[in-house]
Amino acid sequence: MKRTLFVLGFIVGLGSTCFSQTDTLVYALGSITSAATKEPVSARISYQSLPYGSKIGFASGSSFNFPLFDNEKYSIVVEAAGYAPAKYILDPAEADADRKVVRNIELALPNSAARTAEETHTVGKVMRLDDLNFDAGRSIIAASSYSELDEVATMLKKNPRMVIQLEGHTDTRGNANANLKLSEERVLAVKKYLVTKGANKNRVKTKAFGGTQPLSMEDTEAAHSLNRRVEVRILEN
Repeated sequence: MKRTLFVLGFIVGLGSTCFSQTDTLVYALGSITSAATKEPVSARISYQSLPYGSKIGFASGSSFNFPLFDNEKYSIVVEAAGYAPAKYILDPAEADADRKVVRNIELALPNSAARTAEETHTVGKVMRLDDLNFDAGRSIIAASSYSELDEVATMLKKNPRMVIQLEGHTDTRGNANANLKLSEERVLAVKKYLVTKGANKNRVKTKAFGGTQPLSMEDTEAAHSLNRRVEVRILEN
């Protein structure tokens, strides 16, 4: 079967999803609201196919609408500041006659700040910095990235025992050594920024991978964009 990469825009905001086979699609859609007030909540949404996460997607907003292959279940995680994270399983077998799986999600307020930290920031969790951008081929952080990096700095302040590892990845094009060096320079630049925001440098580790861990092997611009990333891995908390 010919393998194809699909990159689709989300109704709820910027995001991408990587598919690697041509099968029948169903659509997952729903709203995200506060369980306490019933008001819409803007959240970060991530999902992946089970059990291996071979297909992944990201979005943000107070609603979602994205495609799923109908032969695999998916896990979905919804996170928003000030709320406990919500985790669900989406089963395409539950699709209605219009091939839609509707799941309206209510986010609950956390019982305590400590519990929020424990549930949201578990050891081993990896978070992709979706809004982090650099100048092309350089390690200069774009000003548009500061807000998301400030959230990381705040997370460290609220969780004084947390230790994170910044993991840098490039796409697979070009010289392997140059890619490794670039990914190292970028995670060091992110660490430097976090330290200027009050983070303890000893609690921010870095690791560079260059282009050795691509999310997609497709030779398309969309795939290259997907592969270029910095991720935050929680080592201790």
